[in-house]
Amino acid sequence: MSDVRLIFSIQAVRAALYGFGSILIGASLAASGLDAAAVGLVFTAMLLGMAVSSLAVGRWGDRFGRRPTYAFLLALMGVAGAVFALTDALPLLALAALTGCLSTDPNESGPITTLEQAMLAGTPAHERARVYGRYNALAYLAGAVGALLAGGPSGLRDLLPALPPDQRWLLVLPLGAAACVVLATRLSRGAEVAPSASPVEVPRGGLVRSRSIVFRLSGLFALDAFAGGFIVQTFIVFWFSRQFGVESDVMGLVFFGVGLLQAASSIAASWVADRVGLLNTMVFTHLPSNVFLALIPLAPALPLAILLLLARSALSQMDVPTRQAYVAALVAPEERTAAAAYTNASRYVARPAGPALASVAMSAGVALPFVIAGGLKIVYDLLLLATFRGVELPEAVSD
Repeated sequence: MSDVRLIFSIQAVRAALYGFGSILIGASLAASGLDAAAVGLVFTAMLLGMAVSSLAVGRWGDRFGRRPTYAFLLALMGVAGAVFALTDALPLLALAALTGCLSTDPNESGPITTLEQAMLAGTPAHERARVYGRYNALAYLAGAVGALLAGGPSGLRDLLPALPPDQRWLLVLPLGAAACVVLATRLSRGAEVAPSASPVEVPRGGLVRSRSIVFRLSGLFALDAFAGGFIVQTFIVFWFSRQFGVESDVMGLVFFGVGLLQAASSIAASWVADRVGLLNTMVFTHLPSNVFLALIPLAPALPLAILLLLARSALSQMDVPTRQAYVAALVAPEERTAAAAYTNASRYVARPAGPALASVAMSAGVALPFVIAGGLKIVYDLLLLATFRGVELPEAVSD
């Protein structure tokens, strides 16, 4: 099996585990008796762990070797999953979350993804966009299947009351992680960094002509990521459980639909961008999705709240591939790696504060996390349009 297929297989298993786990972790925390502030701390630790461990992988991953680092992180994912399956002790949950190897969303951006993207970059240039497109679509689809399967324990419990509680089913995570480790050991030497691709010292952090533009983009992307931290998937499950008493089987079905819509919107983004441009696609698909987001907690009944969530999901991911393409088009080819590193890092660092503040906002008003997130994201959209609508992209956006 080729390295690309191995990585795709591991990604599929991981995304399914994250989709499964995000539902059951949210439901288990809601049933654990932990207060909103404690739950927010756990979610924040997950995001902070992803940010810190991603930076660490970027700094030392190639030095230790991509394959052993990859296998270690996959094993660590299993250990963290076992902790969430076996205890409600807040300090242990926070430590497991800080590994950065669990995720609040199926399509995460943590240290494991960082290594996968680096290894996939070894594919020929003319195939790279297609490979990355399939890689991300696979995450959404597998995550949707995982979310759907998460409803199984609750649904079967009516027939088999002796089944273990939802929390114990998180032991699926270490089992799946073990399978991923086995697959990771089969990667070839081609997954390692090539000698000719060894990092060299680049003046001024790799940014010269594009420094100002990239820093402005990074600030805006940080605002968007900070707002997104208020409404991570696990928090949404927690909120629906507290607000409407929704069982995990129902939320599994909902997020199965969410995953399908996100995969479809990611694929459709390039078609839309070809007709209206990258910046317009980013802004004018993101704006209505954020209006839907802010309206979710105002829905008087569960069906309307779910409908708003699905409507938001149908549009919310169109800015992801177009954002990546826009950054690449704005900067010189020799500065694209540095530009991607800065803009991605800004999202990792800004997002962890969201869940902790969401728990505080929720204690002040049950609708506030959604309204704050939607409002801040709308501000981001408007600022992005105002800042860059006069900036001309090079005539050729690919080379």
